[in-house]
Amino acid sequence: MMKKHDFQNDIDAIARSKAVPTLLEAVQVATGMGFAAIARVTTSRWVTCRAIDNISFGLAPGDELDVESTLCHEVRQYDREIVIDDVHDDPNYVNHHCPARYGFRSYISVPIRRADGSFFGTLCAIDPEPHKLNDDSILSMFRLFAKLVGESLDADEALSQSQTELTHERELAGVQEQFIAILAHDLRNPVNALTSGLRLIEQGNIDDRGKVLVGLMRASVNRMGLLIENLLDQARNRSGAGIVIERVRTGLS
Repeated sequence: MMKKHDFQNDIDAIARSKAVPTLLEAVQVATGMGFAAIARVTTSRWVTCRAIDNISFGLAPGDELDVESTLCHEVRQYDREIVIDDVHDDPNYVNHHCPARYGFRSYISVPIRRADGSFFGTLCAIDPEPHKLNDDSILSMFRLFAKLVGESLDADEALSQSQTELTHERELAGVQEQFIAILAHDLRNPVNALTSGLRLIEQGNIDDRGKVLVGLMRASVNRMGLLIENLLDQARNRSGAGIVIERVRTGLS
């Protein structure tokens, strides 16, 4: 059996978003970059959640890079965007180990945050050729797309929570119905015993006062029987007739 990925929930959440493929395609078209991805980035891990790869960079969902070898690590660590039109002309990154290791000249990465402000990862793109990225329209697009991804993750989590709560409520309701059915069933025996006892008493010699008392007792037993029947009927109706219990036998049966 294949071991589940540590970040499978995050990978699956991104995969469920119908908007993500379109966003990544838009990034590629607008920038000309060959590789665009959404990555889950923590202090110790860099994990591909979704990618479009036209340069054979070789990363699929679940694949990882050494986080400290990536510039996304710096995006998270210093809480900033990184935009490089051409590594060869960038004084901050011309001698950086990351571009040399992965063979890219242009790079862009912006943070993806959840509604509570927590850092999820990055929307990033790379290419072995230089590209004009340090542009207001490009940056605005990346920021908007990163915001949309974060909102998609929040919506997915809310839906999942609602489904979990609904499942729990259904399970609880089922347990309650079973409890009611069992309780009503167990009450049947003493009610039947009381009914039989009253019948025997009525067959004996009892005075008028005794007959009045027996009548009052029988009325109470019958009310108990009707209550039990109502409980059983409700349990049967709500469970789709899945509960089959012998009907209570009272003086009214």
